This record gives sequence, structure tokens and C-alpha cells, in this order.
Amino acid sequence: MPKVGVFPVFNNKFKIEIASEMTDIAEMESFSVAIDGKVEEWSPFEEEGWTKRLMTGKSLTISLKGKRCVGDKGNDYIAGLAFKTGQDCNGKMQWEFPSGATLDVPCVISVTNPGGGDSTAVDGLEFDIMSNGKPTFTPAPAA
Repeated sequence: MPKVGVFPVFNNKFKIEIASEMTDIAEMESFSVAIDGKVEEWSPFEEEGWTKRLMTGKSLTISLKGKRCVGDKGNDYIAGLAFKTGQDCNGKMQWEFPSGATLDVPCVISVTNPGGGDSTAVDGLEFDIMSNGKPTFTPAPAA
């Protein structure tokens, strides 16, 4: 049954595919989402100077920030991509919404911060999940 109402942000869950298994990423603290719509514009005579538009494409970037947790399978996997390039950075991520719906995203994983900070701080881990093709949205199970 789909959940309804309002939820705290921590009810969102993010998993990364490792060896064909969806795996949690420990110690993530925040995320942000950016959807980039590709819009084509034109101004036909019949619109008398007004612009018409059509959404012709999309891309998705999910930025996650948290702590580096050595020994956690998901966290170690992401951190291990920091200095890799090419197809080694391709993968699949799953976002489970508080409602129970999911978004499976073929992606490129770009580690933007593999650690660092003050001497008394906990090491950070920050990365972007960037869509690499069309995601698959699965609605929450019906009641």
C-alpha cells in the first residue's frame, strides 16, 4: 500500500548496484536533485511573435553528501571510484521514495570529494549520480 502524507527526508533511500545486487550506501546525510530539461523553441508566423516550446529531453543529477565509512560495502564502492574514469564509473542507482515508489537510474558516478576537512572532523564523501539514459519509474504498490 502506498504511504501518503508528509515524511522526513531520511525516509528516502539510495542504493547502488554492486555485482548485480542493490546495496545501501552508509552514512549519507543529505541529497539534492537537479532535473535539466532540454527545451526546443520556435516562433511560427501564426503565433504572431510568441514563442512555442517543446520538452525534447531530460537529464537527472542527484548529489549525495555524507561521511566516509571504511568497511561499508556501498560507501567503499563509491569511494573507490574517485580516481577511475571511463566505463569504470558507470553503474545503476535506485532511489526509493517515502511512498514506496522507486526510480532505477542507469548512471555515471562522479566522486566530487573523497575526503578531507579539519583535523577533528569526520572524513566526508560526496558524489553525483548523473543519469546515463532513461530511468525507470515504478509507482508504489497499490492498496
